[in-house]
Formats: sequence, structure tokens, C-alpha cells
Amino acid sequence: MNRYLKLVNFELARFMKIYLVLIAITIVSQITGVIVKSRSYLSDANEAIYEDLMPMEQFLEQTGPLSMVQINQSIWSVGPIALCIIALLFYCFFIWYRDWLGKNTFIYRLLMLPTARLNVFLAKATAIFLMVLGLVSLQLILLPVESTILKWTVPLDFRIDMAVGEIINNSVYGVFQLLIPQSFIQFVINYGIGFMAVFILFTAILFERSFRWKGVLLGSVYSLVAIAVFLLPILLQGFFQLNYLYPVELLIIEVFLGILVTTISICMSRYLLNKKITV
Repeated sequence: MNRYLKLVNFELARFMKIYLVLIAITIVSQITGVIVKSRSYLSDANEAIYEDLMPMEQFLEQTGPLSMVQINQSIWSVGPIALCIIALLFYCFFIWYRDWLGKNTFIYRLLMLPTARLNVFLAKATAIFLMVLGLVSLQLILLPVESTILKWTVPLDFRIDMAVGEIINNSVYGVFQLLIPQSFIQFVINYGIGFMAVFILFTAILFERSFRWKGVLLGSVYSLVAIAVFLLPILLQGFFQLNYLYPVELLIIEVFLGILVTTISICMSRYLLNKKITV
């Protein structure tokens, strides 16, 4: 366990500079977005009310009061979230190929460490999971901070104050509902599926590393089969146009299939690391 934790810490440290840059971009962009959108809204309000002599009630009826929902729809808020998602998706590949590329293939040094090779696999997956949770936690901290800045910037008559839960639930693009579920069960489901997807991707990468070009085909087939197995009950219901399962029954089956696919991916990766990737 101690060696596994050291590997996790090692993987986090290797990505930390880029990770801190992502955090800085998110903080600066989203806070700037609140200020820019607030000033733009107040500028429109002042022009309509004091220059065009429109009654405040009419302006609010036509434009609506400003809230965090509108601000979170802007590129200032969505942009850094999309950037973080793309960066972590890219890192899912880079976390493996970085160790194989270059003059000194660092992966062989990792695999020669006095610990189970599976720990290397699990440490990389854990590092990505922790980075995702870190960015989600950052967003939970930023939302009340942004709401406070909105209160400082926009008068009460021109804004709608919302709690963090309301901001998340009213997110138009559904990004916040996906990243920050309102219930523990939904949190486990969302991130369980994400973790399963990472394991499937890692297994596909190890297929490619083990068999090269033939491994690309094997990895692609494995990924498609794993996804198909997980979605099988939903696909069958959609194909036959029959809702023969209650939602609770469907959830239980999907949880079982998710655990099955994740377990098979881990076992397959363990086999490839121990038997097909030689040092």
C-alpha cells in the first residue's frame, strides 16, 4: 500500500505544473466572467433606463434580472471547464505514452520497481480520478465566490440571488449537473461510469503497447465490446421498444455490469502488464 501511494504521489507530481495552470485559468476566467457580464448587463440597463428613458420594470420584463445561470452559460465559465475536460482526456493517453516515448523508456523503470505491476496501472487511474475531484472541488468553491462578486457588482433589483444547489440545477448545458450531482447515489453512478471508462481506455492502450498495430484493433474491439456489454439492457429495451425493467431493476443491472466490466478491464490489464509487456 505504501508503494502504491508513492506511485500515486509520483504521478500527481509529474502533472502538477500543468494542473496548477488549469486551476489558475479556471479561477481567472470565471471570476473575470462574472465581472465582465455584470458590467455589460449594468451598461445595458443604464443605457435603456437613463438614455432611452425606459422604465426599470419594462427593462426587467424584457431582459430579465441577472443571475449566475446566465453567467455560467458564457464562454468565460464554460470555456475553462471544457479546457480542463479536454486536458484530462488527453492526459489519459499521455500518462502512458509519455513513459514509452523518448530515448529512455521510463515505463521499464516503473515496471521493474519492487511492487506489483498492477499498482502502476491503479496509481495512474487514481491520479486522474483525484485530479478530476480536485477540479470539481474547485468549482464548488468558486460558485459561492462568484455569487458574492455578483452581489457586490449588481444591485439587488437587477439580480437574482441563488444558492449553489439552485445554480447547479438550473445549469442550461447540464455540465454542472453531470460534474456536481445533487445526491450521493448519482455521484457514485456518474463517477463510477467515468472510472470504468478510464479503465477501459487504459486496457485498450495496453493492448496497443503489447501488440502494436494488431493491438490497435484488439484494443478497439475490446473497448466496443466492453461498452456494448455495459449498455446491453438499455440497447435491448430501445431495440425492442419494451420497458420490461423497472428503473430500480435497470439501475441494479447496470451497476452489476459496470462492476463486471471494470473488474474484467483490471484483470485484462494485469495480464497484459505481467505476461505481454516484457522488461
